[in-house]
Amino acid sequence: MSKLEGLLQQVRGKKILVVGDIIVDHFVWGTVSRISPEAPVPVVNVTREELLLGGGANVLHNIHSLGAEAVLCGIIGDDEMGSRLQSLLTGLGASTAGLVKGKRPTTVKTRVVAQGQQVVRFDREQAGEASEVSVAAMIRFIGENVSRFDAIIISDYYKGVINRSLMKQLLAEVDAVAEKTGRKIPVVVDPKPDQADRFYGATVITPNHHEAEKMSGVSFTNTRELKIAAETLLEKVGCQAVLITRGEAGMALFEKGRELVTIATIAREVFDVTGAGDTVIATLALGLAAGAPFAEAAALANIAAGVVVGKVGTATVNREEIISLLHGDETVERAFTGDGEEDEQ
Repeated sequence: MSKLEGLLQQVRGKKILVVGDIIVDHFVWGTVSRISPEAPVPVVNVTREELLLGGGANVLHNIHSLGAEAVLCGIIGDDEMGSRLQSLLTGLGASTAGLVKGKRPTTVKTRVVAQGQQVVRFDREQAGEASEVSVAAMIRFIGENVSRFDAIIISDYYKGVINRSLMKQLLAEVDAVAEKTGRKIPVVVDPKPDQADRFYGATVITPNHHEAEKMSGVSFTNTRELKIAAETLLEKVGCQAVLITRGEAGMALFEKGRELVTIATIAREVFDVTGAGDTVIATLALGLAAGAPFAEAAALANIAAGVVVGKVGTATVNREEIISLLHGDETVERAFTGDGEEDEQ
């Protein structure tokens, strides 16, 4: 059994708490054969529609696909889409105990896709600071259940749910568990760059290239500049590691007290990046929950992302797909070691 397969085996059964913004991804699939006579826009002949778990709910879906367990904590509306989302979670065998019904509607992102290409997207949401009542209910659930979990994921889509108060209380609960049991639960954050200080004290953050530049205030086009940006983020957020996802350039991992590590992408074809960040953070958190070092967990996440971007729509990855990719390409195992290199420019 390879090192990667061993880690995949170890993540099975781990329990992850996913806290954050919950989204229903509504896909409208169809074909285009003509342009509207009313305006220069394509006419889409709808062939099917589907509702998928999005945002933090898609993170949960990825965790379940990899054989682990997850509980989602966030806010949904007391509406039809909120009920549909609960049904989707129940269908996975996931608990809905952490869901809070607020006054805001459930966030829905509708994507119209024709011939494999997204034609338009429209959002139905009410962003902005969540009510104190809803946040208090989330904090209460976290406090009562935090010790059950092997890792915590913060899925921040900047809809107003992940605020300073919630993060402060969550990190305090994690510290309380560590003080009582000696077990430090990893807190893994997929952040939006605004108000980055919300995440001070998290274990690791996973911004993409543009988010990392905005959060750090450093633009980077080469390894030296990339390291400066990562160092700045490490200090600014007070975390142990920063994993920057860089699309076709792969990933860059910077840990406190270590050198920058670059990991080359293994994606062969990229059809859709929708939900790729959810796959990365889910897999990274599972690796850390299983006790893997940052470099190994990051390389596993890189491989998972390489699978999911080859699919259209909000997608997940499973163990069999990762193992198949590993067995089919000897370079993937080298990528798993984290021994990436990047030329100085």
